[in-house]
Amino acid sequence: MMAELAGWIAPIATMIAAMMTAANLGARITGWGFVVFCIGSVAWTTVGLTSGQTNLVLSNAFLTVVNIVGVWRWLGRQASYDKGSSAAEDASARHAVPSLYAAGGVVGTRLTGPDDEAIGTVVDAMLNCRDNAVAYVVVSTGGVGGVGETLHALAPGELMFGKDGVRTKLTADAIKAKPAVQAEHWPEAL
Repeated sequence: MMAELAGWIAPIATMIAAMMTAANLGARITGWGFVVFCIGSVAWTTVGLTSGQTNLVLSNAFLTVVNIVGVWRWLGRQASYDKGSSAAEDASARHAVPSLYAAGGVVGTRLTGPDDEAIGTVVDAMLNCRDNAVAYVVVSTGGVGGVGETLHALAPGELMFGKDGVRTKLTADAIKAKPAVQAEHWPEAL
């Protein structure tokens, strides 16, 4: 009974965890993906023990340790960093200082347009080494899962960073009218 249950849990947990971590939906989802990976690797170890497969036991015992490190990394350490940056954002909004936005939260953030429409996703931001300011932000539009997407570079003045994410006054058509950026060759300047 335990072997049969573990035989079902192991592949299901492994597939769910793989999707959770591959989706890169933030530290919390990635961390919970590693929790699910732990369940899967323990189930695979059980399958190995009940079927006499030493190689399955050894490899998944090792993967359980790796997954525990992933849980600590994403639900422990990274979660505390996220709380710290969120606290700084909140405090800056309530006090007479320039508002702050966590740079780590930029990549993967949905870009919304003037009518709260989802226009694209922030891919990365390039910083100017001379004054440490944002030189430009690259956003992807269109496509599914990166296939068929088009990249565009936006100037910092075209973006607004805030508690609700990254916004622009540009419409989807205005962004699409901008020159496309090649995935392997981004501009040295706008």
